[in-house]
Amino acid sequence: MAVAKLKLSRSTTRSRRSRRKAAVPDLVPIKVDGEVRLVKHVHLG
Repeated sequence: MAVAKLKLSRSTTRSRRSRRKAAVPDLVPIKVDGEVRLVKHVHLG
């Protein structure tokens, strides 16, 4: 038998959503045509 969802408080909903943010990627400086640029770090291997 189906059961209705419980109402979550605004603070509970917002704190759960704030934890789901994407992580900032690791940026590595490289030189392209004498100009320094920041690119994502790629693990090869």
